This record gives sequence, structure tokens and C-alpha cells, in this order.
Amino acid sequence: MFRHRFNNLTYDSPGLIRSGVCTLSAIILLTFGAVSFLPAQEKNDSATEKPKPVTTVDPTILQEYLEIIVKPLTLEELTVEAEGWRDLLKENVQQIADVRIAVKKNQGGGEAIPELTETKAKLVDNLNVVLAEMEAKGGEVTSYRKYVSALSGVGVEVADAATAWTLIRSWLVSEQGGQRWLWNLLKFCLILVSFYFVAGIVSRVVQHAAMRVEGFSKLLTNFLGTFVKQAIVVIGLIVALSALEVNIGPLLAAVGAAGFIVAFALQDTLSNFASGLLILGYRPFDVGDSIEAGGVSGTVQSVSLFSTHISTPDNKKMIVPNNDIWKGTITNATASQTRRVDLVFGIGYEDDIDKAKDILEFLVRQHERVLDDPVPLIRVHELADSSVNFICRPWVKSEDYWSVYWDLTRSVKDEFDRQGISFPFPQRDVHLYPASASEAKLLAGN
Repeated sequence: MFRHRFNNLTYDSPGLIRSGVCTLSAIILLTFGAVSFLPAQEKNDSATEKPKPVTTVDPTILQEYLEIIVKPLTLEELTVEAEGWRDLLKENVQQIADVRIAVKKNQGGGEAIPELTETKAKLVDNLNVVLAEMEAKGGEVTSYRKYVSALSGVGVEVADAATAWTLIRSWLVSEQGGQRWLWNLLKFCLILVSFYFVAGIVSRVVQHAAMRVEGFSKLLTNFLGTFVKQAIVVIGLIVALSALEVNIGPLLAAVGAAGFIVAFALQDTLSNFASGLLILGYRPFDVGDSIEAGGVSGTVQSVSLFSTHISTPDNKKMIVPNNDIWKGTITNATASQTRRVDLVFGIGYEDDIDKAKDILEFLVRQHERVLDDPVPLIRVHELADSSVNFICRPWVKSEDYWSVYWDLTRSVKDEFDRQGISFPFPQRDVHLYPASASEAKLLAGN
């Protein structure tokens, strides 16, 4: 056993050695424990670290490239990217807000507005690309779109005309300002004009094809052509609005919702619409037909989904609701290829009946527009109060009806006068009886 004195202290050598060994062992254990603990701690820190967006590394990335990059991303990854672009947009708008404050304090800085505005437009476009892909994969994008919509009105108030002109001129020549909207307006006009010409071509093709279908009336053919043309023009208008960066989704939803309200408010109009479809389907008349329907007589000019246009014999244009036509009796005078002309001629009781009949048969037979089949009918029809009446019923083509009617009326009058056959007028016999003496005295007293 060795003992050492140091500073008046006595140490036992074996005990000192044992203490050193214990201390060294503890240090080694702590060191290894710390080393083994570090990776786990770093792993936990990396696990809790928030994912960072990758598409925002280059904020000036083109939209077409961004669309390709975000296509394979999952919904969770797209959410991270959307938050990243939203944060960039927030920083940009914050810079615009700082400039607004500076301008209000007349501290200048308005010249930075065009560049900030252009950057803002690019950030909004890129954010919309991510949101569109995110929405396609079932993500909730309402809050993001509301945020973008709320920032759309952020602008700069100017205190002097020079600054205002500088801002306007910078906006007009900027890529995301005047140049962008000029191109949008050109696209809007080009799309409208293109769809209009395409609508005209397709309409003519549809009409030509419908004319070849057996059973299609001219009325239905014209309607199909007009309907197709109007439908294509409406589609073109919607596409053109999208070129102006108008979000047509809410617009279409609003139109659909308003349709139920309009349906109740326009019940009569919808009834005319249904009647118009029935008229086009059952084809009770066609363009150019002479009809009597809805209290109106005339020639059909056209039929829309809500009304029928009829031209009267005195050239007045009558617009009749389809419901009035469909719910009543429709008389179509030109539906058949042939018609019978009904004429009545009266002669005096003292005139020769056989002679009058021969004259009528001759005049009917020699008229070039009277048909041989069916055979014309000429008979003594009625012994009237003042005349013996003949019926004269020749058959003609429908378009010759009134020509034959007027020709025969004139010819019969001329020939009867030449042959000495009279046209009696209404007659009344008046008989006078002499009054008695008392009645004559009574009348004289009055």
C-alpha cells in the first residue's frame, strides 16, 4: 500500500486507480450514448421539418413548363406548391402595399409599380396553373381562389398627373399589362369571327343534309339550320370570354341556377316552346302553306320555337304564339296537291236548264288549268226563292285555285249574257187588297 501526501491530503493509490477507471467508463458510455442519440434526433427533426416547394425556385418559370412539372405531383405535393406560390404572391402584394404608402406620403417610388404589377400577374398565372391541377385531382382550392380574387383589386393611387401618366404608359407597354390585354382582345375578336363563319358553314351543311332526309319539311330544315348556327355562336362567345381571362365556370353555374327561376316565371313562354317543338315534329304545315290557325289566315313565312310568322293576303305580318296555333284547329289549304273549286251559279226559273248546264260544262272543259281527273261535277243543286242554282266543282292544282275561281266566274257571266241566260236578283211579290168602306173611312179619319 502506498500513501502520497499532497496539500496535506492523503491518497490511497489503489482507491485512486479504481476511481479513475469508473470515471473513464462513465465518460465513454456518455459519449457513445450521445453519438447514438444524434442520428435519431436528427431523424426526428427531419421528420417534423415542413416540406418545401420545388416549383417556386424560379418564380419566372413559363406556364407551359409549369404545367408539365405539376402533372405527376400528388395532391399533397400540389398543396405544398400552392402554398409556396401563394406566399410569393403575398410578398409581392406586400411590396405593392409598401409602394402605395410611399406614394400617399409623396415619397416617390411609383416607377416600380409596372414591374411589381407584371410580377404579380405572372405569380397569379402560375398559382392558377397549380390550382387547376390540384382541383383536377380532388383538392380544395376555394380558399386559394378567394385569396387571388381579393388581391385582384390591389392598385396604386397617384397624387399627380405625371406619376399617373408614367404608370399608364408603363402598363401599356408592359408584357403583362397592355400587350397582354391587346393580345387577349385580338383573340376574343378572332374567336368570335371564326365561330361565326364556322356556324354559317355548319348551318348550310346541316340544312343540305336535312333536305336529303325523306319526311323532313322545309320548315324543320330551316329551323335546324338556324338552331345549329345560334348554338355554335353561343359556344364561340363562351370560348371568346375565356380568352379574356373570364372565369366562365361560375357564370355557367349561375345560368343553370337561374334557369329554374326563369322556368317558373316564363310558363307561358315555355308552353309556346313546347308547342313549337310539336309543330316542328308533327309538321301540320310548311313554309309557303296557306293556313288558317290561331284566328289568322295567310301564308306561313317561318316558325321559331316560340311563334309562327304568317303573311296575310293583304301583306300584313302576323306573329302568332305557337300555343295558340297548336291548341286550336289548323286548316291547311295547300297540304294536298289538288283542290276542288266550289262555285254556285243561279239562273232564272224561265231560263233553259239544259242550255245553262251545257255552257258550264263547255267553259270548265276548255279551261287549261282544270284537271280531267277527278271529273268536274256540274249539277242542278237547289231551287232557291228567286233562282235555280247550279253547283260547279272542278278540280285544280292547289296553286291554281284562285286563278281558276276568278276565271270561271268571269267567263260564266260573259257567256250567260251572250246566250241570253239571266242572273236573277232577289224578288218579292206584293199583293194589294181593296179595303172595305168602314176601313177606308177609319183610315181617312186618321
